[in-house]
Amino acid sequence: MLHGAATADGPVDVDGFADAVEGLDVDVLGLQEVDRAQPRSEGADLAEVAAKAMGAVEHRFAPTLHGVPGAWTPAPDEGSPGTPGYGIALLSRLPVLAWREVPLPRLPRDVPLVLGRPRRLVVVRDEPRTALVARVEGPHGPVTVVTTHLTFIPGWNLVQLRHLVRELRTEDPLVLTGDLNMGVRRAGLGSGLTGLVQGRTFPAVAPRRQIDHVLGRGVVASAPRVDHPPLSDHRALAATVVPAP
Repeated sequence: MLHGAATADGPVDVDGFADAVEGLDVDVLGLQEVDRAQPRSEGADLAEVAAKAMGAVEHRFAPTLHGVPGAWTPAPDEGSPGTPGYGIALLSRLPVLAWREVPLPRLPRDVPLVLGRPRRLVVVRDEPRTALVARVEGPHGPVTVVTTHLTFIPGWNLVQLRHLVRELRTEDPLVLTGDLNMGVRRAGLGSGLTGLVQGRTFPAVAPRRQIDHVLGRGVVASAPRVDHPPLSDHRALAATVVPAP
C-alpha cells in the first residue's frame, strides 16, 4: 500500500486510502508497507484506518521496523499503539479463532545488487520480514489466511517462502497472500501451493509482471480479480475462497 501514497514521491492521502480499502469490499485483507504513527502518513495508524473502512471485527499490525525513515531499528515486538512503526497487517470481517506471527529468516550480511535505471551496483541490507497468520471462521468452515512481504533480494525470498510454508505445514485449508517479490513460476514451485489469481500487479500504472500472489492449499477459488486502487504502486488481488469439499 506504499504507506498510503499513490507514488513513491507521495503525497499520502489517508482519506483516499480508506476509500480505496472500502472499495475493495473484501472480508479478509492482507496489507504490506503499512505505517503507524509516522509523520509522512499524518501520524495515522493505517491498519486501524483500514479496519474501520472495511468494517473489520479483528485486525493485527506486525511492525518489522520501529522509528521513522532514516532512523529505522528492528522491531522486537508489536510495541505500543503510539510507537512509530512500519510493517504488515491482516484484517478480517469474519471471526478469527487464533492469531500468530512467523518471523522469517533475515540475510545477515550486506548484498551487492545491480539496481535502478541507469543500472548501477549498490550494496543493500534487507530489513526484517515476518508473516501474520489468522485462523478465520468462514461461512463454509475455518481457513488459515496468511499475509507477508518477502525480501526483494533474489534467492533469499525463496528461502523465506520455503521457511514460511514449512511453518504452515499443519495448516489446512490454507491461503497465503502478499508481495512475494517473485514471479508466478517461482512462487508456485517454491511454495508447493496453487496460484489462485493470475494477473500482472507491478508497477500499478502499466504492470509488467506479477509479484503479488494469492496461493492456496485445500481450497477452491472463484471470481479472481485484479483491482487497480487509486493508491499504491501495486495492484490488488482478490478471490472468493472456500474449503475444498
